[in-house]
Amino acid sequence: MARIVLFNKPYQVLCQFTDENGRRTLADYIPIPHVYAAGRLDFDSEGLVVLTDDGNLQHQIADPRQKLPKTYFVQVEGIPSDEVLEKLASGVKLNDGWTQPARVRRLEPAPELWPRNPPIRERNNIPTAWISITLTEGRNRQVRRMTAAVGNPTLRLIRVAIGRWNLGALQPGVWKEI
Repeated sequence: MARIVLFNKPYQVLCQFTDENGRRTLADYIPIPHVYAAGRLDFDSEGLVVLTDDGNLQHQIADPRQKLPKTYFVQVEGIPSDEVLEKLASGVKLNDGWTQPARVRRLEPAPELWPRNPPIRERNNIPTAWISITLTEGRNRQVRRMTAAVGNPTLRLIRVAIGRWNLGALQPGVWKEI
């Protein structure tokens, strides 16, 4: 039977088990041998990482052709208009082509989350907003590039769900086996 581990990856942790530069990695948090991340989450992003010892399951989760939905809570600079949210949902032109349609919605009120360490940069004269984006493709830094393309750059990015798995109440740096 496959081992499946859900992990809330903290900010500035690599989504791998080793690093030649001494940065924090999954090995600093997860003592289970022979499990590997099914997909990646950027160093400067937070949230759900699914790990498994089953190569087929790992492939099903990570392969963009499987179109497994991944949901992100995104804090953006500025207040995106309805038109901007519709652009994000219908597809945004990036340097590597148009994005697939996505589910996008405002998060009002803002989600209750743990503080990020270090905190995001804040500017007194520019408000921020939270949105939820669910993608079924997985391009490199896609959410960040999408929000920048519509004029609302990402300040904080937290993956909260991958397919049927979700972050739930897991705090940063905490994992659970299911």
